Order: sequence, then structure tokens, then C-alpha cells
Amino acid sequence: MRSTETLTRAEIAEAIHRKLGLSRSESLAMVEAILQHMTTALGDGENVKISGFGTFLLRDKGERVGRNPKTGVEVPITPRRVMTFRASQMLKDRIAGS
Repeated sequence: MRSTETLTRAEIAEAIHRKLGLSRSESLAMVEAILQHMTTALGDGENVKISGFGTFLLRDKGERVGRNPKTGVEVPITPRRVMTFRASQMLKDRIAGS
């Protein structure tokens, strides 16, 4: 069964506010600062590893030939950089309910 709920920045900030007692604005600023730091690192070509959670990996994909499934016409796909996420074993176990 798949959940349709989504955790938002505001909800993360609210949880920090409740657990640490920081003001709501300080909690939101902390969340924003962490996300900004991660975004900057990924933008600079660095992978981001959060122990016990997972790793955001950057991968360069080379040029390749794709095909339009409707017409069958071959189209070149330009090289690009993609980001993937690899969950830690701890997170996988937690999600699986172990």
C-alpha cells in the first residue's frame, strides 16, 4: 500500500521547533540553511552523504540515441548530469518495518 502523504519543509521546521524549542522562524531558517548547503554541494559536483539516511549521487550520462515510441524515429539525447538517491541500509530496514 502506497502512502499519499508528503513531508514538507514547514513540517520539518515544526518538528525541530517542538523538539528543540527553537522559534518557528529559527527552525525554518535551519531547514533552509541545510537544504541550501546540500544544493550548493550538489551544484558544485559533490555527492551528499547523510549517515543513517542515504547518499545523493551525481552521475554523468553520455550522449545516446533514443527512439520516439509513437513514430519509431531515432532522436539523439544530449549528455547530462543526473542525481540519484541511494538509501542507507538503516533507512531501508526502517521502511521495511524491521
